[in-house]
Amino acid sequence: MSDHGTSSADLWTSVDALWAWLETDQPVSGREGLLLRMLKLSEEVGEVSEAVIGAIGQNPRKGVSHTWEDVQGELCDVAITALVALRTLTPDTREVFHRHLTRVTERSLGPEAA
Repeated sequence: MSDHGTSSADLWTSVDALWAWLETDQPVSGREGLLLRMLKLSEEVGEVSEAVIGAIGQNPRKGVSHTWEDVQGELCDVAITALVALRTLTPDTREVFHRHLTRVTERSLGPEAA
């Protein structure tokens, strides 16, 4: 991952930093805090839906209220939130993610693709 000068290591460093920031200032901890961190994903996915509806003007009351760039940003928020949630479950986030990505890639595209 080297788009725009960003390396894979920078991605995982950022995920770790965001996780640490959330951990130091979380109002709810323990099991409830863990569940709330996972539920944050639903909120972010809802924002993707809102942006898509706004980009195509599906809501007659609001009209075109978003751009496809807004949708891109919301999708990035989903990915970031998911990676931080994964980091909440394991410090081996990078390895768990890459192992799972390899399995999904092999299952979808065949072993030679991974």
